[in-house]
Amino acid sequence: MIPTVKNYIKQHFFRQPVIEKNSAEAYDLWSDDYDLQPGNLMLDLDEVLFPGLLAGAAVTNKKVADIGCGTGRHWAKILYLEPSTLTGFDVSQGMLNKLQEKFPGAYTHRITDDFLSNVDDASFDTIISTLTVAHIENLEQVLQAWCRILKAGADIIITDFHPALLAFGGKRTFRHNNVQLAVKNFVYPVDTIKELLAENDFTLIAEEQIKIDETVKHYYAQQNALKVYEQFKGFPVIYGIHLRRGNGPE
Repeated sequence: MIPTVKNYIKQHFFRQPVIEKNSAEAYDLWSDDYDLQPGNLMLDLDEVLFPGLLAGAAVTNKKVADIGCGTGRHWAKILYLEPSTLTGFDVSQGMLNKLQEKFPGAYTHRITDDFLSNVDDASFDTIISTLTVAHIENLEQVLQAWCRILKAGADIIITDFHPALLAFGGKRTFRHNNVQLAVKNFVYPVDTIKELLAENDFTLIAEEQIKIDETVKHYYAQQNALKVYEQFKGFPVIYGIHLRRGNGPE
């Protein structure tokens, strides 16, 4: 899901050709070594951004859906807060299989349509979705489905690649059998996401973003790419938002 700095530099400054795959196919291919990504800039930045958003959300004794759960990167943090249930949703069965290896007995649900047709109305208190939204082709109907399965007073936490980065040509790339692959992305301004959820009575609780600055300079230094760092210093790379529906209980 997330390119390393090295992959980003190669793709955008040496124009290495990549083959684009839809998210289900791409993550099935990526699932075997997805967790083996030390020094991955976006994964590390998500680890910085997500815990603060999670701390403000309703999780303890709540029914939580992790949509785009992948291999369960954040599950230890979520389970520490003792939700009543935690269910992982993903389009990739390969990623769900890896999650279940790490968390035996985990509840999982493979997404087969935008409407979450097999999920009951008002069946969850909180949705968490990290580094996923830009993979969704039909965002409006997917967010409508999220709102349908959430209760009154529900929370939504979203983190993802900043749309400014994606609009500039950023891609989530990986190698499989020595071939460079990219996961298909769509560009959605953060304000568009907030407006679509506001139409369903969601109010913004918190919003954060991380830019390329001195705190991430060492990623570029490790790749001998400080010129790239200087070129993109100040550029937003990841955002996070927390919204709550109506005036329901926290």
